[in-house]
Amino acid sequence: MGVVIADLSVSLDGFIAGANDGPSNPLGDGGEGLFAWMNASEANRVHPYLAPPDASKAIVEEWMTLSGAIISGRRTFDIAGGWKEGHPVDAPIFVVTHDPPTDGDWSPRVSFVTEGVERALELAQDAAGDRVIGVSGASVAQQLLRLGKIDEIQLSVTPLLLGAGVRLFEGFDGPIRLEQTRVIPSEGVTHLRYRVRYRDESPGR
Repeated sequence: MGVVIADLSVSLDGFIAGANDGPSNPLGDGGEGLFAWMNASEANRVHPYLAPPDASKAIVEEWMTLSGAIISGRRTFDIAGGWKEGHPVDAPIFVVTHDPPTDGDWSPRVSFVTEGVERALELAQDAAGDRVIGVSGASVAQQLLRLGKIDEIQLSVTPLLLGAGVRLFEGFDGPIRLEQTRVIPSEGVTHLRYRVRYRDESPGR
């Protein structure tokens, strides 16, 4: 069964979008800097949206080669315009929502899941097999953390203090223990990876 990874770009103060985010302001006020590293080196362009600096190439290559499925929330889907022009990662996307849209355009890779985040995870695991399941969006990441279903957390920490916006880590009971497994310093970003240990685990298990 594939590893479930919450994998997002965040500001140094823990926001994945600035204040007042929405379809007309997708990354919120000042949030453009969260993704600047993804287009920092034209020489490394692998996708219209992805041209990472040299040290970040390994991260993007993992996305492109290891991803088996993505779980997203409806808000992320709306803000991203349904990825109608295509998601950079070519994998099935399971969008958790109580109210799936009935018209409009979105990626053919999108499936709407109305039975909740656990059902979305089951479907993503079936689709991904042994490949990685990426979790995109604060709400679904928080829900899966509360359920003990996140295996790893990967943060691309950007040199930005947003001060307000959408926080990644809130709305769940702590503490949750993490084991740091990787640090990659890069141009305009530091990539951090952790294994989630929860309460009943110790490092090395």
